[in-house]
Amino acid sequence: MPTPFMYASPEQVMRDRADYARKGIARGRAIVALEYTDGILFLAENPSSTLHKVSEIYDRIAFAGVGKYDEYERLRILGIRQADLKGYAYAREDVTARALANLYSQVLGEMFTNAFKPFEVEILVAEVGNAGEESQLYRVMFDGVMTDEEGFVALGGQEEGLASFLEGRYEATPDLNAAVKLGIEALRSVGNAVLPPEQVEAAVLDRTMTRRKFRRLATAQLSAALA
Repeated sequence: MPTPFMYASPEQVMRDRADYARKGIARGRAIVALEYTDGILFLAENPSSTLHKVSEIYDRIAFAGVGKYDEYERLRILGIRQADLKGYAYAREDVTARALANLYSQVLGEMFTNAFKPFEVEILVAEVGNAGEESQLYRVMFDGVMTDEEGFVALGGQEEGLASFLEGRYEATPDLNAAVKLGIEALRSVGNAVLPPEQVEAAVLDRTMTRRKFRRLATAQLSAALA
């Protein structure tokens, strides 16, 4: 006896895909990014010292991802290759976070619509501005929807709790130590209440540095900020 044909409306298919992607992302540990006086701070709960959730893309551009590691790692490598190609063909100043975020938006949108399964990722592309210039924070969802954020942004399954915690406490221009303390307190508020600095991945885009603005923060720096 032949199997009866099962019909599902396009709306139902999209809802099922979105639910599938959200469940995958929710299993990942959260990330917060906060603008501070001299740049942008990234904090992520990450017990691994080798599998990074936050990485450098180009001179003044960083990438952060939550969800399936292999999928956002593929996107990170894609961004690095695109940035290197454009910087070599034109000029290093022509490589921007907005262009990379647009690329990621197209790739994730295509995967969400046409692939067998969507990517279970949510990513952030950030670019620090020079002195007197605004920084850029672009959040790209699993379905390709891109938003321009300001001040702070939270990614991952606990993003609502993180955003709620930060809304009433974030100041427009905190120094780095204050930003570190606030970010770790936010991560602790939605997960491990005694989250140690050793399990926090931290990095900054520091506008005071020459050309390459990305650097990682050591555990000792986090401990000092919390103290």
